[in-house]
Amino acid sequence: MGGIIWIIVVGFVAGIIARILSPGQNNPTGFILTTVLGIAGAFLATFVGQAIGHYSPDQGAGFITATIGALVVLFIWNRLVARGVISDPGNR
Repeated sequence: MGGIIWIIVVGFVAGIIARILSPGQNNPTGFILTTVLGIAGAFLATFVGQAIGHYSPDQGAGFITATIGALVVLFIWNRLVARGVISDPGNR
């Protein structure tokens, strides 16, 4: 249970950092989308890290790798918005 909470906290911070670092107008806005972006990045980083043996099965991603994961998720978000696959909730 503590691992999930850690991923959520790290993911939220990573989401904020990823939004600051990523240029472009298609960034998701708002507390909830930032949190989801960061959590998705932290889970992605944890999954990849465990798959390549960098993390043990009970270990989550750290701030740096979670931020990198959040940047990857943000890049995918931007591509989906640019192609019109998903709508940008900030431009309604």
